[in-house]
Amino acid sequence: MTDQPDLQASNVVVDLKEYKSSRDPLPVTFHRRELDAILWVYGRMVGEGEWRDYAIDHMRDKAVFSVFKRSGEMPLYRIEKNPKLAAKQGAYSVVNQHGTILKRGHELNQVLKVFDKVLRLIET
Repeated sequence: MTDQPDLQASNVVVDLKEYKSSRDPLPVTFHRRELDAILWVYGRMVGEGEWRDYAIDHMRDKAVFSVFKRSGEMPLYRIEKNPKLAAKQGAYSVVNQHGTILKRGHELNQVLKVFDKVLRLIET
């Protein structure tokens, strides 16, 4: 017996398609241009005193940019990217704190125009 590894056992053929589908998928992320557009709106709203904090979540099925009035609260709005909906209603949506979809579409810049209207938090 030798201390050499068995070369036949290590020469296993693996189907690449099967290997890729068995691995954990990469999370959905915002691309640089998408983040630029979102952060431009965020900066404008911070300047107006409406928003103060944000969070970015990259998950398997979607990416979420959440904005907050105060960091300890629920997000006021969520800007979501869900590629599975790209062929249907559009990959991008803006959701309010109650879960209502305010705007959805195929183009992020068009969806972000919902913030051009007067969307203000009314505290009672």
